[in-house]
Amino acid sequence: MKQSTSKKSRENTAFLYPRLSRDDNLEGESYSIQNQKKLLTKAAKDMGYTNLVTFVDDGVSGVTMNRPGFNAMMDELEKGHAAAVFVKDMSRLGRNYIEVGKLMEEFFPEHDIRLVAVSDGIDTFEGDNELAPIKNLFNEWYARDISKKRRISNKIKGNSGEPMGPPPYGYMKDPDNPKHWVVDDEAAAVVKRIFAMSMDGYGIEQIAARLEADDILTPRAYWISKGVRRPVSNENPSPTKWCKTTISKILALQEYCGDIVNFKTYSRSYKLKKRIENDPENWVIFKDVHTPIVDRAIWERVQEKRGKVRKRKQKDGTPCMFSGLLVCADCGHNLHYHFSQKNHDIRFYTCSNYKGDRGTCPSTHYIRVDFLEQVVLGEIKRLTKFASKYEAQFAQTVMGCSLQNTVAKREAMQKELYSLRARDRELDGLFERIYEDNAAGKISDERFARMSQRYESEQAELTVKIKALKAEIDKVGSQSVTADMFLSTVRKYTRAKKLTPRMLNELIQYIEVHQAEKIDGVWEQRLTIHYNCVGVIDIPAELSLPSPEVSMNTRKGVTLSYAPNAMSI
Repeated sequence: MKQSTSKKSRENTAFLYPRLSRDDNLEGESYSIQNQKKLLTKAAKDMGYTNLVTFVDDGVSGVTMNRPGFNAMMDELEKGHAAAVFVKDMSRLGRNYIEVGKLMEEFFPEHDIRLVAVSDGIDTFEGDNELAPIKNLFNEWYARDISKKRRISNKIKGNSGEPMGPPPYGYMKDPDNPKHWVVDDEAAAVVKRIFAMSMDGYGIEQIAARLEADDILTPRAYWISKGVRRPVSNENPSPTKWCKTTISKILALQEYCGDIVNFKTYSRSYKLKKRIENDPENWVIFKDVHTPIVDRAIWERVQEKRGKVRKRKQKDGTPCMFSGLLVCADCGHNLHYHFSQKNHDIRFYTCSNYKGDRGTCPSTHYIRVDFLEQVVLGEIKRLTKFASKYEAQFAQTVMGCSLQNTVAKREAMQKELYSLRARDRELDGLFERIYEDNAAGKISDERFARMSQRYESEQAELTVKIKALKAEIDKVGSQSVTADMFLSTVRKYTRAKKLTPRMLNELIQYIEVHQAEKIDGVWEQRLTIHYNCVGVIDIPAELSLPSPEVSMNTRKGVTLSYAPNAMSI
């Protein structure tokens, strides 16, 4: 707000309100803020106002009445600091028929404020203008028409593969083609680091803390440093203060695989600017449009791992690398991490559903971490030998396992979907029958209300489950992992001598832990390893690749040996 330094009386004070939105750029230079100021200043001075105060909204739609400059002007008018308001035309005041009508019919008369719309020839001191309400209505219709045209234009652009929004952190617009994104190397290095830390087992809070400790600029601060204008909140935190929400959003962006994802949000009306999250099934995705920052297999693995379980930390503050990977072979629940209170070096996992802890699983499925590390490292080494010595056979095995795993998973989900839909149809029939019984007087209104409420509640739950299951089926159907992709991942760890969180996350989907059994006087523990997108790999028995021999004194007087599962390696 710019105000004259001299103290003028209210009668000599007029507020000038120029406003410009993106739509108004189509109307030409006459709508520019500077030209509006010149026009309003001349009109106000010609009418005898000498103390002029200007409030500006640049790039703000007139559909919303929540505008910074407009709100500041209204506050000053309520305090009685001006006698008149000058606008270029009624549309500058707003394109909301009801709200602008209230201003003209109620607010301005009550506060004895003169309204002048120069181009429209409206001056409230000359009496009521019968055309003003009609102009307000046409202004709103104009906004509605523009919104409709923009929605159609956006739909065409979005369905043609053109990005609907600005490039995310890590990308920038191609100087030669604004519709194409290119990698911003400096920011992309941070994105890669975030995904790498996630693969290494770090949580989002740990990643945020590490970036802050290293004085890495947040996306908002980075854009400001590069002179890039992006819509951000009014808050101005420390430029290196990363929050877990930012990390979480970065890890979830499919765009880092090189894809364009359109229609992720929508608005219900041209009057409501709030963006609403769209269902993933309504997204339009174009794959491999620009250069990827993150390998697709790594991105998909991160999505699988994020938020699966809360990882309990070890005594040194780092999360245990097996957290989220171990499941009970009998009940399917996750295994939880523990350590001995007397000796923190003794770390182990047990079934979270063990009946001794008020669960239903009959056994603890106890397994030591050091025993687990030796077994899994040994199995991975065996897998890498299989890949390097018998490459053709390995590729054929992986392709077969991948296909079998996808088919089996899809068939199981299709069977569950059929069951859910059958129950949904059954509920429709039940509801129809109780309606007829109620109409015939066979059941009371009270009982009908209780039963119908129960049926409706169950159907609502079924609708949610069916929708989620259909999305999961589509996801499984779209997964395509080739033998070459898995082979390249396995080759990375040919000479691995130590387990790392990234190695586990890249190779293993989950591990089934069986309850230890005493066979012929020897305690044996079986594990079933399920590899990412492949499942259980069965190495042919005729190959000279023996299972790892692991034996350990896990408890006093108890020696435990590893016994490979019949269908695992």
